[in-house]
Amino acid sequence: METETLAMAQEIDFSLIALFARATLTVKVVMLMLMVMSFWSWATIVQRHIIYRAARREAEVFDRAFWSGEPLDELFEKIGPTPEGASEKIFAAGMMEWRRSHRQDGALIAGAQARIDRAMNVAIARESERLNTGLSFLATTGATAPFIGLFGTVWGIKHAFEQIAISQNTNLAVVAPGIAEALLATGIGLVAAIPAVVFYNKLNSDSERILGGYESFADEFATILSRQLDA
Repeated sequence: METETLAMAQEIDFSLIALFARATLTVKVVMLMLMVMSFWSWATIVQRHIIYRAARREAEVFDRAFWSGEPLDELFEKIGPTPEGASEKIFAAGMMEWRRSHRQDGALIAGAQARIDRAMNVAIARESERLNTGLSFLATTGATAPFIGLFGTVWGIKHAFEQIAISQNTNLAVVAPGIAEALLATGIGLVAAIPAVVFYNKLNSDSERILGGYESFADEFATILSRQLDA
């Protein structure tokens, strides 16, 4: 009996493709959903990494230009009112509000400092939204993928026990394929969730660090303008 069971087990294909092909429709849908979530997560991870690296590089270049001693009006004329870089956008927002706050006779309109700060904060908020795009999906994937996979496993095991009851056979060669197909869903769920959680934490930390740099620059720039206002 054991020899017959062993021979039957050896004839069963336990490759990932075969396990997927033998799974029920519900389990297949769960697996496909998890694969899409995993692919989308990796695409988001790569995209965010490229964007953050470009943002750090742009901030370094602009900081060198800003602290080079070049007059701020000349720097603003050079980058224009609609720059592409995030640091340049924050600087341009402050400079445009600074210029709008001057009347034709050269005097300043009351409340210029508050308006300048508000304009730069709005620019920072826009950059924050751009930098954090996609991170919520990583968090959702990390939180839900294991449970989605577990649902597929529970459904697959239910189906396996139904087949056992129908065949009236508890032979390991009959039980093992159904259990293996069911557990594959949980495995795919973990494969999707673990990288999503790890990179969400890293990318969220990188985003906060970049935004912290923007806020520090805005505070320093506001301090420079405040000196000129007081003068």
